[in-house]
Order: sequence, then structure tokens, then C-alpha cells
Amino acid sequence: METEKQRAKQLVVGILAHVDSGKTTLSEAMLYRSGTIRKLGRVDHKDAFLDTDALEKARGITIFSKQALLTAGETAITLLDTPGHVDFSTETERTLQVLDYAVLVISGTDGVQSHTETLWRLLRRYHIPTFVFINKMDLPGPGKEKLLEQLNHRLGEGFVDFGADEDTRNEALAVCDERLMEAVLERGTLTPEELIPAIARRHVFPCWFGAALKLEGVDALLAGLDTYTRPAPALDAFGAKVFKLSQDEQGTRLTWLRVTGGTLKVKAQLTGESDGGPWAEKANQLRLYSGVKYTLAEEVGPGQVCAVTGLTQAHPGEGLGAERDSDLPVLKPVLSYQVLLPEGADIHAALGKLHRLEEEEPQLHVVWNETLGEIHVQLMGEVQLEVLKSLLAERYGLEVEFGPGGILYKETITEAMEGVGHYEPLRHYAEVHLKLEPLPAGSGMQFAADCREEVLDKNWQRLVLTHLEEKQHLGVLIGAPLTDVKITLIAGRAHLKHTEGGDFRQATYRAVRQGLMMANQIGKTQLLEPWYTFRLEVPAENLGRAMNDIQRMEGSFDPPETSADGQTATLTGKAPAATMRSYPMEVVSYTRGRGRVSLTLEGYRPCHNAQEVIETVGYEPEHDLDNPADSVFCAHGAGFVVPWEQVRSHMHVDSGWGKSKPAETDAVAASARQAGRQRRAAAYRATLEEDAELLKIFEQTYGPIKRDPLAAFRPVQKKERPDFAAEQWTLAPEYLLVDGYNIIFAWDELNALSKESLDAARKKLADILCNYQGFKKCVVILVFDAYRVPGSPGSIEQYHNIHIVYTKEAETADMFIEHVTHEIGKDRRVRVATSDGMEQIIILGHGALRVSARMFHEEVKEVEKEIKRYLQGEV
Repeated sequence: METEKQRAKQLVVGILAHVDSGKTTLSEAMLYRSGTIRKLGRVDHKDAFLDTDALEKARGITIFSKQALLTAGETAITLLDTPGHVDFSTETERTLQVLDYAVLVISGTDGVQSHTETLWRLLRRYHIPTFVFINKMDLPGPGKEKLLEQLNHRLGEGFVDFGADEDTRNEALAVCDERLMEAVLERGTLTPEELIPAIARRHVFPCWFGAALKLEGVDALLAGLDTYTRPAPALDAFGAKVFKLSQDEQGTRLTWLRVTGGTLKVKAQLTGESDGGPWAEKANQLRLYSGVKYTLAEEVGPGQVCAVTGLTQAHPGEGLGAERDSDLPVLKPVLSYQVLLPEGADIHAALGKLHRLEEEEPQLHVVWNETLGEIHVQLMGEVQLEVLKSLLAERYGLEVEFGPGGILYKETITEAMEGVGHYEPLRHYAEVHLKLEPLPAGSGMQFAADCREEVLDKNWQRLVLTHLEEKQHLGVLIGAPLTDVKITLIAGRAHLKHTEGGDFRQATYRAVRQGLMMANQIGKTQLLEPWYTFRLEVPAENLGRAMNDIQRMEGSFDPPETSADGQTATLTGKAPAATMRSYPMEVVSYTRGRGRVSLTLEGYRPCHNAQEVIETVGYEPEHDLDNPADSVFCAHGAGFVVPWEQVRSHMHVDSGWGKSKPAETDAVAASARQAGRQRRAAAYRATLEEDAELLKIFEQTYGPIKRDPLAAFRPVQKKERPDFAAEQWTLAPEYLLVDGYNIIFAWDELNALSKESLDAARKKLADILCNYQGFKKCVVILVFDAYRVPGSPGSIEQYHNIHIVYTKEAETADMFIEHVTHEIGKDRRVRVATSDGMEQIIILGHGALRVSARMFHEEVKEVEKEIKRYLQGEV
């Protein structure tokens, strides 16, 4: 009976913070007050329960995520303490993917810091409900009101002091959530049952103020975690998410996972897929860790975290059973160092040891340069470098040094370009045409297809997309990875007899490369470098020196802020990582230890000294035999190579895309644009004229539609959803599926509206799509995720001229969209508007076309402009 009770409220809670905010001290206090430990340890005394590694004790920071078990009231909590230093933020990101809730620790003396904002963006990305503990309130600082104001200003609305009196608290809560406002207006009070869903929706972020070192506010936080949380719904079938690899003191490999459904029993056989193919292994032991000690379990249920022995193939981010794989981490390494081995060391043995560490450390990438016979490591910062050196010495007795660090650059393009790849040695054939177009900074790589099946069969199109996704494409300036580029398949050709799968791989790679070379030829390629966001605090007398330093380092900063006593000045801004990564030591030197700087990776921007870097690297793209841009054609029974700049004159397919055509004169271009507007206007008029026919079709499918001019202002009447049948969508030629919440939170205007009222944001999006459908003449299916709504039966509703789907309990919008694209993507044109990375890959596999939230926003805005022009009589 006790086991059932614990499982009914079993939570995984992560604790996160900017370094030196007192995160580990708070973890220690929570364990002590809950009765898990009898002695209160301290970081500065090097006896903290969770800082068990020698390097952690020496540096006084958390480097590896740790687990502890505690009980708060009726809630069994698995507490995951994550690293606070920015160098280990990838470890934190992996941990986030298995959390039910998070506790974000803020320093009461420092407030919101640069890395705090990075952590908040990650919490928002993974939709983690968050509690906030403002620590060190026993020390001088800005005070509660200023700190709350800063939280709401820097991180967003919804932060409420749960230690305030009830009336004050309820007044603040009413502003955060529409349903809470209705309850406050109706009764004047709020119950925990009403607050729990608001917190789960991330509309409310409960805050407690205290001092963990003195145990102040800790009991209130524990009570809040017990009172205002609910367990995540569990899958019926077994599912688990792997989030970390490590090894124990005996060298046994531990695979850390969180069970999300069903039950994991000891000796159960688990299956998955790694780079080497499918694997099947037994879970020999199930260890429930608390600090360095563990107990063995016979079985582990939903909501529990355990370390499993016996698994050698599983990797972080992998989903087991019914659980899907995680999205790729957002944070990537930005620095690169050469590994210098001791004289006489076996370089290949050392490479194997580094690869074993790479499995455990998600922020470490090991690169073997076979040409030079060198090992390079890519990581986040110099503290991580010290940890790597220590691990190699401690675990393998390998004493290494590192060469001077280098920056990990990336490349992109600044103008759309067509790339052509042809591969036709004797008895082989494939030609591929790709459109390469730039994306906003931080978008990464996106792949799509916009090619008719009569031009290239769907199976070949899918193969091209697979080849685009399977490789890291390199730029042509210095051979750095390509980023912020969308690559779309627009044309191609196969041979009935001679085409093999490998032919399209060769043609696809060459098409990407040829397009990049064409872009570089006209100066439309760009070198990118990582930039830091910094916060620099120095004595007032050093402010002038600091401002000159930032300008010297090609950085920028906001107007300086001076402390109330005039003793300290603060600069915040941005600067290239190449110029600033060694600056923290310089600050300590010239301020005599009184200054400090915190650096957080902001993203990639155009390189400040691109020409110098390009000349230094000396990369020659035409001599890169692993990434050829030339194509292979066949004549007189033999293949011959055509240089990349001449491929267009030999190609067999004309995609009709712009770069193969002569430039239009302004008059011709204006005429073409006018003709396009007329065609779109004609399509819009045709839609209006066919309303009667469309109405008839819809009524045949869904029954009579009752016209009500006020219907748009009333809640939609839900009806029980029937089982999905693909036949009900077969009447229209093109389908657009929209992931509703994904779009709402991606579009700024809808996201802002959702903070006031999610219902209003849903209605606004539905109205926008109604106008869009009227112009584009397609079937629009708007999908809203209700999988966390207990007992939701799901429904399919008619809203004017679009369909709105509310998913069933335990069915996400992703799952519904995947099912629909699988059913109707075989013989119909289907597009899906979403920004979900995993969903993008799945729907491409089902033959659908993905439209990012940003691109769809631009498309909708263009449609609205065209409708406005038509209504104003401009076309």
C-alpha cells in the first residue's frame, strides 16, 4: 500500500543555478530538513553530501549531476543537482529532459545573472514548471521587491512571492492566469488544486526567499513542492529516457535513466539502436542512488530514476521502449584544443580512452584528424579542460597537455542559391537540384522537399532528404560546419535501370557543395564565430580601463551601472569569444581580485576578423577530396569529371529556379510581380465563388454547419471525438497541419497574448488560419495538445472553414500529427507547420513537407497583405 502511495506522487526535481548562487547549499539543506541526512555539510568545508568528486571538493563547484532521494510530506522526490558553471551547461541540458519540475536558485545579492538567463531559456524550451528560491537573503542586497521586479523584467511575467500574506499573493496570482482571476473574483481565495495546473502550465512561478546556509525558507520550499505539484501521466507500456552515462569506483558502466511508463524489472531485456545498429542487452542491476550510496531494486516504476548496469550501447538522449529520443542539445562546444600526449604514448589507445569519456560527457567532442595524426577535443571552456585532464590522469594514468585553444567557427550563406550535383559513372545515374537559402541566426540546418513526384519519385526524394540529414555539411571558406541554412530539394532525376541508392548520396553531397561554391564565387558566403554575453563588475576607478578593453576586443556594452555607494561599476554587453575567453584572468589581475566577469555563450555572429581567419587557415575547397563540388557525367561509355563552375551547362534537368535564368529588368520583374498578384487574387475570388460547393462538401462529411455571426466570440462547443479515419480528409488536394501550441509560443504576438489568456491566443490563431484557408484553398487542421488533461476524450471540431483537433489524454500533438501524416501523406500533399525538431524529422519520413514556425509566420503575413490589396482594389 505504501508503494502505491509513493508512486501516486513520485517526482523528479532538478535544482539549477548560476555558479556561486548557493545551489548545492540549498540541496544540502533540503536533504537535512527532510531527514535524509543527519549532518549538514558545507561546500566550503568540502563535506557536502552531493559534491563527492575530488575535483568538485577542490574547486568548490558542482561538475557532475548527482542524485539524492528525499521525502517532502506525501511526495517522494528524486533530486537531481546539476552543474552551475557555464562550461558544464550541456550536462544540465541533458538532465532537464527527465525532470517533472525544477527549482531555480537565484542569488539575493547578485539577482539574475547571465547564465541564469541561459538556464531560463532551456527551462522554457523544455516546458519545465519551475519553483524559484531566492537565496542569501541574510546578506546585503536589493531586497524582495527589487528582486521580484528584476525576475519579471528579465525572465518574463509570473513570478509570485508565496511567502507574502494571502491577499497580496492572490492579487499577484490573479494577474498571471485567467482562471485564477475568475476564482479570485468569485471567492476571493485560491486552493492548491487551482494553483497546481497554473504552475504546470508555466503561468505561475512560485518564489520563496531565504538563506539556505541558515536553513531559512527551506521548509517552506519543501512544503510548496509537496502541495503545488502533481505527478506526470505515465504510459501504460514500458518507456524510459537515458540522460547520463558514468562509471562507479570499480569502473562499472552506469546508464542513468528515468522510467516514464510501465515497469522496469531487474534482468529485463532492453533494446535500442546505436551507430553500430540495433542492440539488445539485459539490465543486470537497478541502482537507486542517493549521493555515493545506493540500494538495489527489483523493479522501478514511472517517475523514478535509476542507474542500470549491463548496458553498453545506450547513449544519452536515447528513448527506450515507448519513449521517443530526445531532441539534440541546443548548447554546442565553441572551443577546440589539440591533445598533446606524453612521449612514446600510443595515440590510438589514447583516442579510445577519450572516446569512452566522450560517451559520458555530452559537452565533450573528440575529433581525430587522420591526415595530421592529431587528436583534438571540442568543449565549452577552460574549466572543462582542467576536468578532462584530471579525469584522464585519475582514471587511465594518462598525463596529457593541451595545445593553444582555437575557436570553433561556422559558415553560412547570405543569399539563396541553387546547387546542382550529377553522378553518372558507367552504369550509375543520379542528378539532384537543391535550393540553399539563409535562415535567421540560431536556426541551425533545416531540410525540406518541394519537388513534384512526376519529376522525381517520392522514394528517391526521401532518400535525398536522408542523405542531407546524415552528414555534417562543411562550408567552403575554412571548411567549418554549415549552419543557419535551409536546403530544399527542388528537382532531380533517376534512371530506370542504372540508379542505385549510393548514386543519390554522391549527387546530393555534390549539389550542396556546388551551391556553396557558387555562393562563394559571388561573395555570398559568411564566416561566423561564437559570441559571449558578459557581465563585468569592477571597482569604479577601473571602469575606464574596462570600457577600453571591451572596445579593443571588438565588443559592445550598455551604459554602465554604478552601485548605490559608488564603489562598483557594472558593464553588460556582448563580445567575440575569440577575444574575450582569457579576459577573466586579466580582470582579476588589474582589479587586484576585486573585479569579476561572467561569460555566457550568446550564439554565433559574423566573424569580426573573417579575412584574417580565412588566410590563416588556408583552406582550399577544390582540393578537399572528401567534399567534392565537381560532378561526374558519362559520354562514349566512360565517366568524366566536370568542374563545379561548368556543371550547369551539362546538367540534364532544368529546375526552373532563378539562378539558371538571366537577370530580369526592373520592368519585367515588376510585371511578373503584378501578374503573380493577379493570379493570387483570382484564386481568392475563385474560393469565394466556390463557397457553396465547399459548404456542401463539408456538410456531407461533418453534417450541417450552423452559421452564427457571433460564433467567433463564443467558446467552441466540443463533441466526443470519433476514432480517426483518414477517409474524412480525402476530399481536398492539399492539407496543412498546424501544431497549435508550438506556433502560439513561437510567434511573438501570440505568445504575448497567451500570457494574458491562452484561450484568446487559441482563438486568435484559429481566426488567422480561417483567413489563410480562404485565400490558399487548402484543408487546415489545427491541433492542440491536451495529453496532460486528465480524462480528455479528444475532439474534432469545425470552426468556420477549418478543423480544430484537441488530442486525447496521453496523446500529444506530435503523436496525432505523425499519425495523420502517415495515413494521408502517402498519396496527398501534406505540409506541417511546427518548430519541433524531432517532429520535423518524423514527418519528413512520412512524405510530408515541414514549414518552420518562422517561415509559416512570413507566409501568413504575405497572405494577409495580398488579401488587403485585393480588398482595397489594388489588384
